[in-house]
Amino acid sequence: MNPGRTPRVNDVITELDDLRVDLAGRHRATASAGATIDPAVVDSDMRALDRDGYVILPDLITPEECERIRAASTALLGPPGRNTFEGKRTQRVYSLLEKTRVYDRLLDHPRVLALLDRLFLPNYLLSQLQAINILPGEQAQLLHHDDGFYPIPRPRPPLSAATMWAIDPFTDRNGSTVILPGSHRWDSRQPTESDARVGTRMPAGSCVFYLGTLWHGGGANQTTAPRLAVTAQYCEPWLRPQEAYTLSTSRDTARTVSEDIRRMLGYSIHPPFMGAVDGMHPKRLLETPAPAIPQTGA
Repeated sequence: MNPGRTPRVNDVITELDDLRVDLAGRHRATASAGATIDPAVVDSDMRALDRDGYVILPDLITPEECERIRAASTALLGPPGRNTFEGKRTQRVYSLLEKTRVYDRLLDHPRVLALLDRLFLPNYLLSQLQAINILPGEQAQLLHHDDGFYPIPRPRPPLSAATMWAIDPFTDRNGSTVILPGSHRWDSRQPTESDARVGTRMPAGSCVFYLGTLWHGGGANQTTAPRLAVTAQYCEPWLRPQEAYTLSTSRDTARTVSEDIRRMLGYSIHPPFMGAVDGMHPKRLLETPAPAIPQTGA
């Protein structure tokens, strides 16, 4: 609503901007955990993102947390990928939120949310969350940028961003994510052999945060041990996420996770009414148990 305007009375909409404070305001908003991070720290991270397209955030979780994530991931990991992009010698697990709570701390870490709060509109969404275990002998992944499937020409601002969490240490030889610094500013051109490449060396418990416009790929694993990581991708609230979390994540799980994660799952409104359910705020679905499915006779 425009500053200084007379508030609307008796729900009479006199301007389209009135809709922006209507349905989206029907449930009390809570502050992002990113607000707890020192603005000077966020400023420094944002400068690195603007310059290079990525920033490494060291030692955000403890060795004990890494061990819990490794144990949960080991129990979930199955066969290697279905194609060379997923990795013929790479194991992946999707829809992690419905399987265990051990990944929540990665998804809504305040240092990560502080950057997302600066980059995107409020109520940005979770686009993907998966564990990635690169096995010995895996080849380097095809270079790509994560928001390349949105058909909007470059150069442009990023439509998504991602974190890659090192559960095992990332080295130059074990499949660390390979980054092309500055490629977030490219137009439609493709990478060439002459473009500089940087391996994201970092200790376990760290993450690299990078923009959806940055060219990158998983590195080759030339060691005798696997390399476990967890990646979360996020997107603007007006875009369709890669994973359909409103289908793959139950209402019981949505009631259990943090308010930040709940918003990112889609229990939020992008003004004026994107994300509504039956014309109402989607959080109403969590106020009562899910309706029973009618049983039919044989």
